[in-house]
Amino acid sequence: MFYLSRIEHTFRVPPSLLSLPIEEAVKGELERLFLDKVIANLGLCISVYDIKSIEGGFIFPSDGAATYMVVFRLIMFRPFVGEIIAAKLKESNATGLRLSLGFFDDIYIPVHLLPNPSRFKPDPNKRDKGMWEWEYGGEPYVIDGIDEIKFRVHNVSYPPIPIEKPKEAKPFAPMVITGSINDDGLGPVSWWVGAEQTDES
Repeated sequence: MFYLSRIEHTFRVPPSLLSLPIEEAVKGELERLFLDKVIANLGLCISVYDIKSIEGGFIFPSDGAATYMVVFRLIMFRPFVGEIIAAKLKESNATGLRLSLGFFDDIYIPVHLLPNPSRFKPDPNKRDKGMWEWEYGGEPYVIDGIDEIKFRVHNVSYPPIPIEKPKEAKPFAPMVITGSINDDGLGPVSWWVGAEQTDES
């Protein structure tokens, strides 16, 4: 789920930071540039892990900033396909579920990756919202957001930035995780507590 990624990057350190120790100034700029940002095919940057080398410090004519070539490592969040992760329910509507890890909210479980048979029960008080329910052995198992939900990563995508954005469109997500809960042991953890106790006895 978390990886160290080694990156080489050339960037300017503004004059206002040049009074600081060089490593401190560079780390501050790296955090400003990368922290909480998604890098395509690498994932979401969680933290600057370390700085391996700093070279340069050139100041070009008519530019008061110093330019450095920096080699550094970032801690990246990038789940792999097939990985099982526990998250909390953020949203439930007719298209499926949206889950959150707290620091990352663009996790979607579409209808076809919910347990079968599942049915959606609309909330009369909230437009387009409701609750999903899985029926097994004649018993309803509700996804109500109380428990953590275990899901299997089905796909990780990096959508291209749209040129034009319709007014009604949801906020752009540079990284989207599609998950599945259509398998034994997946879904709200409370669904499987009784099954685990039965297996142990």
